[in-house]
Amino acid sequence: MFKFKGKKLIALVLTVALLCIPSLSIKTAKAATAQPTLNLNLRSAILVEASSGKILYKLNEDVPYAPASMTKMMTEYIVLESIKQNKIKWDEKVSASEYAAFLGKPGGSSVLLAEGDVHTIKELYEAMAIYSANDATVLLAEKIAGSEANFVKIMNDKAQKFGMKTTHFATCSGFPLNELGEFAPPSTKGDNKMSARDAAILAKELITTYPEVLETTSIPKKMFRENTENPLRMDNWNWMLKSLIVEYEGVDGLKTGHTDEAKYCFTGTAKRNNMRLISVVMGADSELHRFSETKKLLNYGFSSYTMKTFLPENQTIQGYENAPVLKGKDKEVAALTKSPVMYPVKYGEEEGFKLKAQLNEVTAPIKKGQQVGGVMITPPSGKSDDFLRSIDEKQAGGILVAQEDVGEAGWLRLAFRGFFGFIGDIFSGIGSTVKGWFS
Repeated sequence: MFKFKGKKLIALVLTVALLCIPSLSIKTAKAATAQPTLNLNLRSAILVEASSGKILYKLNEDVPYAPASMTKMMTEYIVLESIKQNKIKWDEKVSASEYAAFLGKPGGSSVLLAEGDVHTIKELYEAMAIYSANDATVLLAEKIAGSEANFVKIMNDKAQKFGMKTTHFATCSGFPLNELGEFAPPSTKGDNKMSARDAAILAKELITTYPEVLETTSIPKKMFRENTENPLRMDNWNWMLKSLIVEYEGVDGLKTGHTDEAKYCFTGTAKRNNMRLISVVMGADSELHRFSETKKLLNYGFSSYTMKTFLPENQTIQGYENAPVLKGKDKEVAALTKSPVMYPVKYGEEEGFKLKAQLNEVTAPIKKGQQVGGVMITPPSGKSDDFLRSIDEKQAGGILVAQEDVGEAGWLRLAFRGFFGFIGDIFSGIGSTVKGWFS
């Protein structure tokens, strides 16, 4: 009788213990991904440190929604790229098309272009970046690619290249397809969609590759058609800029958006004390609401994190001093930090981080200053932080560059190198076999 009760008791204890295991596992998982309670009332949001791509906060970050005019960030990128590649010039003049005039009608976000109006690329770009003008945006797209449909293809190709996995662009402006009538470009995947993560990826690519965009997006107001009979004052829709309604220290961009489907959206960026943050909010209830929610995100980021410098520029990472070189006169090249290695860490948790390199196998010829790897930073826990993309994790602390030029080896040198490598492999194999006889 006693034995039977003992078995039942043991079984009961084991059952209770097993039932507790899932509960403990859940608590552990939550602790590992613990976030502050910011009480955001949004569809989705994300907060990212711009240089590393480290995610500081996220909410439904991978769910795609209508991005409205945040779409224009990609158009801005392509315009700036086209300027850099000399495909277009700032002072080049463009005549407004019938489509641009359709979007220039009163009631939408536009600079009231009429068919045949002539403006420079610079004027149209400023109208897009400051005032979110749809008519100016489509005119730029037509100038660069011949048609909006062609331009949208470039946009989607860029999105794929950037690793924006949930994004589909249907228009260059974010204007809904069903409101464009005969001017709607063909789309087999429906209307514009983008997640908060993808908006942050796009913002990071834009301000990293073309930081000059912030010189324009930070302009609070500017006149369009100045010194003409029909001037138009363009007030920036980003009310967090200096001197505007809800000014926030350090904000200098980036792009607002609003449609009935998207509600109110905002991709913002601000810099304080050597740290730049990117925030995205989607689905806010009003213009002011999108900025109050953005303020919560930025306040959390700036009050909780600081940028710690781990290494100065032109330094090697211990244990990863050289990058391998293929087909070069030298088999490796010293890998140096291009800029100081800095990384966002929480206040009070600055110690115990470790540096390692992600070295690329590069092929000669190599130029001094060419990227040969990236700097990875591991927290004291040993677990990786959360990043926008894997590429961001691999170079979160910056990139490594070649210390010097490495010329391409001649065919004779490569032939001898291959021959002696082959001989070495043979003797290595023999040595291993002999060693095996006596092991």
